[in-house]
Amino acid sequence: MSEVRGLHIVISGRVQGVGFRPFVSRLADEFGLVGWVRNRSGQVEIQIEGLADALTAFQRALINRLPPLAQPDFPQIYSVDPWGFSDFTILASESGGTSDAHIPPDYFVCDDCLSEMHNPAERRYRYPFINCTQCGPRYTLIDRLPYDRPNTAMAGFVLCPDCRIEYENPVDRRYHAQPLACSACGPSLKFHWPGYPDVCVNETALASCLAALKMGLIVAVKGVGGYHLLCDATNANAVRQLRERKHRPHKPLALLVPWCGEDGLELVNQLADLDEAEKKLLCSPLRPIVLVRKRNHSIVNKAIAPDLGEVGVMLPYSPLHHLLADGFGVPLVATSANLSGEPVVTDEVEVETRLSKVADAFLHHNRPIRRPADDSVFRMVADKIRPIRMGRGYAPLERKLPFWLNEPILAVGADLKNTIALAFRDRVAISPYIGDMGSLRTAQVFEQVIADFVRLYDITPKTIIYDAHPGYHSSRWAKSQGIPSIPVFHHHAHASALVGEYDLKGQMLIFTWDGTGYGEDGTNWGGEALLGSPGHWHRVGSLRSFNLPGGDRASREPWRCALSVCWESGIDWPDSPQDVDLLRQAWQQRINCPVTSSVGRLFDAVAALIGVARYSTYEGHTAMRLEAISSPNAEAIPLPLAENSSGILISDWSPMLPFLMKEDISPAERGSIFHASLARIIVDQALAIRVKYGITRVGLTGGVFQNRLLTERALCELAKLDFEVYLHEALPSGDGGISFGQIIEAGNKIQFE
Repeated sequence: MSEVRGLHIVISGRVQGVGFRPFVSRLADEFGLVGWVRNRSGQVEIQIEGLADALTAFQRALINRLPPLAQPDFPQIYSVDPWGFSDFTILASESGGTSDAHIPPDYFVCDDCLSEMHNPAERRYRYPFINCTQCGPRYTLIDRLPYDRPNTAMAGFVLCPDCRIEYENPVDRRYHAQPLACSACGPSLKFHWPGYPDVCVNETALASCLAALKMGLIVAVKGVGGYHLLCDATNANAVRQLRERKHRPHKPLALLVPWCGEDGLELVNQLADLDEAEKKLLCSPLRPIVLVRKRNHSIVNKAIAPDLGEVGVMLPYSPLHHLLADGFGVPLVATSANLSGEPVVTDEVEVETRLSKVADAFLHHNRPIRRPADDSVFRMVADKIRPIRMGRGYAPLERKLPFWLNEPILAVGADLKNTIALAFRDRVAISPYIGDMGSLRTAQVFEQVIADFVRLYDITPKTIIYDAHPGYHSSRWAKSQGIPSIPVFHHHAHASALVGEYDLKGQMLIFTWDGTGYGEDGTNWGGEALLGSPGHWHRVGSLRSFNLPGGDRASREPWRCALSVCWESGIDWPDSPQDVDLLRQAWQQRINCPVTSSVGRLFDAVAALIGVARYSTYEGHTAMRLEAISSPNAEAIPLPLAENSSGILISDWSPMLPFLMKEDISPAERGSIFHASLARIIVDQALAIRVKYGITRVGLTGGVFQNRLLTERALCELAKLDFEVYLHEALPSGDGGISFGQIIEAGNKIQFE
């Protein structure tokens, strides 16, 4: 008879909240093994024993047959003496010891649950909160680890006898599914229409919500990570009212499109021209918003994405969204229920208070949302899908660091598109998008997310990294915490984020182009070429600077940028929309006219000169409209490149201005040539810097490189000249990646202190 052997196995990585313990239990039963499995401090521990061949097969299956959502590190396996177990059990979770927590993001509803929800013979037929071990909320539900029901927002929902049987049955797909529920014991819906009695039965509440939407009303609907504002995307009056009430006259609105046809994309294909990668991402477990090329003629209202060539589309991801989208039958507007730039609202009382003048009615549910998670947004750029915003389904995003930290550090990001990052040992966890700092609510959520990360990961930071801008709210908060804090310049963080994403070694040339960022010389940078490596960047290239009349107002009123570049070049602009005599005097005396080298503000100036947009109602408004009218095959205007007294190469955009002001040339042609000329600036600077420093690797980062036309043109021309070019793939190129870049930048400095 073969000898019984024992193994002790420890597995780190994303192994909690993904059905890993039930998976281990089923494998043990399959191979006739005994012992136990448990969660412990973010890891899974297994004590298992049996015959040698069975143990070998178990180890192989443990790696090759993982649950779909699991992302484990390679297991640590130790031989131990057998204990003489009689069966295999799932033990109660333990805490304590060194934390190795991995917080899973929220997951979509899986195909099995979806099929069950649509089956009248099943007891969860049309239940809006159906889930199993492989699907359902996680990040927005967890109070603390280990990931057990008492440690989640589901603690207040006591399992009914039927659910309890499923929860305790090792062969059931709901074995130890922590958010498990049904209509008898789980969360429920409530439809509230002010002035009418509340509707509190699930099916009736759904029907009431759908009826309100079909009447053209705006309904705030509570989802997984917060509320959406929904309305009929084919109803011009409903869309117009939503824009008016939310004070969002032009910013594109996302669409929630019903899952139709065998691949789910039948209706989406009627709205947009999809690339295969876009189709795959739309249907993936992430279920993000994907920016896709819209068709000229579709059933949705033109005001969904006015003057743009793309529209944001997502497929349903929660059971509730499936029921609503299927019941409505045509696309719904699904925009975050918030005030501009703030985190999405999660609380019933708060949404009714803050959005009482926006929404006509509300569809609530009583499953608490512990922290907000807005929808993730992706866009195809240079033949790859790239994140614009990290949110539900994608974040928290965890990555390995290229170094080891002896003490944990916290990075608090930038003030726009804020995210935070917590780094410890060789790991970093990056939060979902929080919002734009400046409002009380964003500040509250910012602090809540930091406190939640510290608690969930069981890590207390010893140092805080912040943006060097002295006026940033996040920076002031960091300096007020009473622990050591380190400033990092904005564009250094951008450059380091790109290097850190790929774990690149040696010197690189990184173009960091965006709207604004505090520079080493105290001016507003935004068109920089940085040479070096994390912790050791120096500026080797930039654009001719200009002054912004009115300071921050210039980003909302692009005509001010247009006036400034004209005055800077000694040119008059007769088409200014306002009397500017006093403004010119202020500009001449440099009163409230900060200096900038920002490519984002240059986009604003050109959009105003061309006549595309003289006012901006949302961030990126003018650049997006300018990109939408432009094409990729234009000839660039040669622009001067010269070294200044500090040895920095400066590209001068002023020779473009007379051409851009020619009204006998179409705005589309002028916009196309502007894009081509910007790409040529990158190439010219890269060539000159290669001659001087021998650099062959180039990176493109910063919000400007979310512009597909510019990025693809620059990448193509650089590649033809044998440059190795890097773009973000896992992180946003905009400010959503700044917190990660701060960790990489400061971490490299700390290593050499």
